[in-house]
Amino acid sequence: MRAIRAFVFLLLAIVALAYVGLRWRYGGGGRFPDRSGPAVLDGSALELVADLDFPPGNIAVSASGRVFATFHPEGNAPLSVFEWVDGKPVAYPPGGLPGGLTYQSVLSLRIDRRNHLWILDYARHGLGQPRLLSFDLATDALVHRHDFPSKIAFAGSQLNDFQVSPDGKHVYIADASIFAHVPAVIDYDVAQQRGRRLLQGHESVLPEPYVPVVQGVRMEFLGLFAIRPGVDSIALDDAGEWLYFAPVTSNWLYRVRTHDLDDESLEREQLESRVERFAQKTMSDGIAIDSQGTLYLTDPEHDAIETLGQDRALHTLLRDPRLRWPDGLSFGPDGWLYVTCSALHHVILRSPEEIRANAPYQIFRFKPGVSGVPGH
Repeated sequence: MRAIRAFVFLLLAIVALAYVGLRWRYGGGGRFPDRSGPAVLDGSALELVADLDFPPGNIAVSASGRVFATFHPEGNAPLSVFEWVDGKPVAYPPGGLPGGLTYQSVLSLRIDRRNHLWILDYARHGLGQPRLLSFDLATDALVHRHDFPSKIAFAGSQLNDFQVSPDGKHVYIADASIFAHVPAVIDYDVAQQRGRRLLQGHESVLPEPYVPVVQGVRMEFLGLFAIRPGVDSIALDDAGEWLYFAPVTSNWLYRVRTHDLDDESLEREQLESRVERFAQKTMSDGIAIDSQGTLYLTDPEHDAIETLGQDRALHTLLRDPRLRWPDGLSFGPDGWLYVTCSALHHVILRSPEEIRANAPYQIFRFKPGVSGVPGH
């Protein structure tokens, strides 16, 4: 009997230590500072683009107005990547991926200046084969493929969002690394098909200890795991000179010159010294930039879209309760800015029945007054 009691005590001690360890690593945190303000635009500025049965992830709109998006991997939709055609989502590319490839976990996609659609697959947080694909939208043909080696995208990584340089030579990827907790910016050289992990461990890619609260839902599960990804929001100015980036729960938006990211002669400390704290922000997810250098940040905590100009002043541009976790952004033609609403507070760790019950999920668009490069 004494041996049984000792075993039970030991088992309880192990469980308690595991709980404390998990909570220390993944859980806990306070409420993010509220920096939102009165909105310049109200919900009347929003135009509905799509009602969807499953939550969208990111979006890319071509210069000709073709709308491409992903279904968020957390929503377990039957499609991964789609084009919005005649009021319905149609799987992209037509006929499926070539060579027996399949999508694993696709969240982000972008359209470059050559009218190529780039698709990033984080492959179940690196448990599968993380991959970057590019399609020529004139023909829908696959024109580039890269399978990331494990030293670049490993188990626990999450190749979350990205930007393509104006000349198409570099792809800058945010590894949010929500499980492995080693976020970084990846600089992928297209011609050489080689990536480098940069800024890993630097404050600019690390989340701060806050827990998102979206429409009253605290995004922490069982007191153990808070939704707190590392570097996620990422944007590239029209000239391709500055890369802007931030973790979701960071107080700051950072920037660094792409020239410095691309310079392989720089030591780690040299590169880190060239990262700038650009401005304070709200909690952010998606991000875009217009032709005047104004940044647009989706603000899930306030059902809003914020702006940061080159004066580094933060303003609430638009607020509406229909913006349920505004997520991805893309400029399209004619001055439209598109936004997906992933409603992740109604999706993450929810049953298929609950996810369907919270449908439809929306894509909206509005005109902020200044245009940007379509697909970005």
